[in-house]
Amino acid sequence: MNTQIDKSNLRQVIIDSPQQLGVGLEIAKDIKIESEFKYLVVSGMGGSALPVEILKNHLVENDLEIFNNRTYSIPKKYHQGALHFISSYSGNTEETISCLQEVIQNNLKAIVFTNGGKILEMAKKNNIPIVEIPECIQPRYATGYFVSSMLKVLSNSNLTENQDSAILDIQEYLPAKIASFEEKGHILAKKLVGKTPIIYSTAEYRSVAMILKIKINENAKTPAFWNVYPELNHNEMVGWTLAQGKFHILTFLDKNNPKIEKRMEITSRLLQEKGIETDFIEIEGNDKLTSIFTALAMSDWISYYLSIEYGQDPTPVDMVEKLKNLL
Repeated sequence: MNTQIDKSNLRQVIIDSPQQLGVGLEIAKDIKIESEFKYLVVSGMGGSALPVEILKNHLVENDLEIFNNRTYSIPKKYHQGALHFISSYSGNTEETISCLQEVIQNNLKAIVFTNGGKILEMAKKNNIPIVEIPECIQPRYATGYFVSSMLKVLSNSNLTENQDSAILDIQEYLPAKIASFEEKGHILAKKLVGKTPIIYSTAEYRSVAMILKIKINENAKTPAFWNVYPELNHNEMVGWTLAQGKFHILTFLDKNNPKIEKRMEITSRLLQEKGIETDFIEIEGNDKLTSIFTALAMSDWISYYLSIEYGQDPTPVDMVEKLKNLL
């Protein structure tokens, strides 16, 4: 199906992706660092940083402060009292290598999550615990491995409650939803053709909005943007008064937040008066982590079918590779 465009069969990767959750638990089952930590600092870029956004939304009630470090160095504030996750699927991300060098130089407590490369070599040389992420088509499609293995390490280290059974429940739950999500994603993708997608959500699901935006960028090779309620009602919505282009809004609807739901519905009516259409995507699931992963599954299909509509192979990210070669 779509093999002339989808040359690496990303569709099958999406179908198989729930199985990553159980594998992630297995590869991290013996990894832990037991100490008193106030902070979790995850240094990573691109697809290797996406899991941290999910952790931040999922563990929002946890006492552990989570900082997503997307640059070349670690703020000095986090040199004390922090557990460091060094996250790079390729193991060759220069910003993350720089952070690992800082970890080593300052003897900071750390665990490495990688598939190989220089980071794996550095971790082995310096006796830093390693979670080896299995081979995957692209870092953005290794999210299940990263999230479940990171949660396993945190529970092993007594920084969160054990969540193995919840993770395995999600792995069992998602496959039954694939056909429905694929059909809905295809329908929504057709509505986005020729328009710039705008993704909205509640702050509680900001990770979902951000990740759908990123996957539209990388799969469909087209711009997309995201924001969250209620903040966007205080500034961004005014910008729709003079929209300078063609847009279509996708809003993740959280039925558990009636105040925000009311804002979403009123905002969609106001924007319709400006010629901006909104489609609502109701978030499914009986708990936060399940809801996040079901919304991400829907996001995969939307971005995948938008790539097919545009005749773009969804897997490669040629501009990223070109930039790396020029640096």
